[in-house]
Amino acid sequence: MKQREFTEEFKREALRILETSDLTIKQVASDLGIGLSTLNRWRRDFREADLLSSPHEDQDKELTRLRKENALLRAERDLLKKATAFFAKEGNR
Repeated sequence: MKQREFTEEFKREALRILETSDLTIKQVASDLGIGLSTLNRWRRDFREADLLSSPHEDQDKELTRLRKENALLRAERDLLKKATAFFAKEGNR
């Protein structure tokens, strides 16, 4: 028995139906005449491909936020190092 092959367009349409309808993944798979595991694999594959594609706006915002937080934490660490050194000197007098 030959394995059926589906176009990228069919796969994307199946995933669009899955994401935009109130149907369960089992119902969508049954309606389209494909296996539940096949639809699950397509969903996983497309999500991975989407994550690995060009940066997303949310990722850019998160990266910017993390860089600011990192700079703030470094500044606080440096201040604490200076304060520790200052109080260590004061304690030796």
